[in-house]
Amino acid sequence: MKTYSAKPSEISRKWYVIDASQNTLGRISTEAAQLLTGKGKPTFTKHIDCGDFVVIINSDKLKITGNKLEDKVYYRHTGYPGGIKSRTLKEQMSLGSESVIEKSIRGMLPVNKLRDGRLKRLKIYSGAEHNHSAQKPTILDLKKGKK
Repeated sequence: MKTYSAKPSEISRKWYVIDASQNTLGRISTEAAQLLTGKGKPTFTKHIDCGDFVVIINSDKLKITGNKLEDKVYYRHTGYPGGIKSRTLKEQMSLGSESVIEKSIRGMLPVNKLRDGRLKRLKIYSGAEHNHSAQKPTILDLKKGKK
């Protein structure tokens, strides 16, 4: 028996909606990263992008546990000597909660040529409304599992 290898023309993509107000950042990020890579599909092929679309709503109501709002620090560098800048999670959330979720999911995806394409299929909204209802997305309840 030969090993199955998916072709780009054989890939079918589904749409999923995850509500960020129901779970913590880590649980949302791991589930979204798995859906974007397509690892749950039986037709998963490592070198072909066979993941699904993920829509995350209510990112401004994201649950954070413990003291992470004050303790977790995001660093960036300006490019100049001594130009390291830092922000806490609370400051980053006030600037835009979408970037916190996107950075978390980006860190969970494999670093290869497929990562940018996978991140383009990630849609994050701060409110409860999204404009992807025409695609008939499946709502994921992460507490009970899929569907």
